Amino acid sequence: MSTSTPAPGKQSNWNLPNILTSLRILFIPVFAWLVLSQQWWWAFGLFVALMVTDKLDGDIARARGLVTDFGKIADPIADKALMITALVTLNTASNLPIWMTVVIIIRELGITFWRMGMLRQGKVVPASKGGKLKTVLQTVGVGMYLCPLPEWMSVPTYIVMLLAVVVTVVTGIQYLVDAKKVNQ
Repeated sequence: MSTSTPAPGKQSNWNLPNILTSLRILFIPVFAWLVLSQQWWWAFGLFVALMVTDKLDGDIARARGLVTDFGKIADPIADKALMITALVTLNTASNLPIWMTVVIIIRELGITFWRMGMLRQGKVVPASKGGKLKTVLQTVGVGMYLCPLPEWMSVPTYIVMLLAVVVTVVTGIQYLVDAKKVNQ
């Protein structure tokens, strides 16, 4: 008996969005190596490509009705793995302050585990507009640290990353405040 076709109403995991997500995960070690070996333009280019695939896989999955359980789990893992890898490697290979990485990682993992706990209770916590702004600021900040910019850009780069940290913390707190209101 062949199991190549999914059960009625269930999408196959073999689709373009899941392939893009899987490629993103597979290329994270390459990205880390590029950063640690300070091949900045290659690291920047790969980071941009990986972030574009993040946007594409979600857009394609929703537009074509290809949302799968694998995608729901793998996509956020790929997102967190890429961002955490970028931050930690930048701590090692550049002047990104370690405290920024620590704050972002604690918030990201804390909210992720909290959302998983809520999901087990049957409560879905969707991404907020602030969460999307957080992702954009983190992405731009990391991109600026990766891109070999002139020395005078070090202050604007730091400011963008500082804004990313502030929005990261504020949105994390907002998730918890909103959840408390819903559960009362």
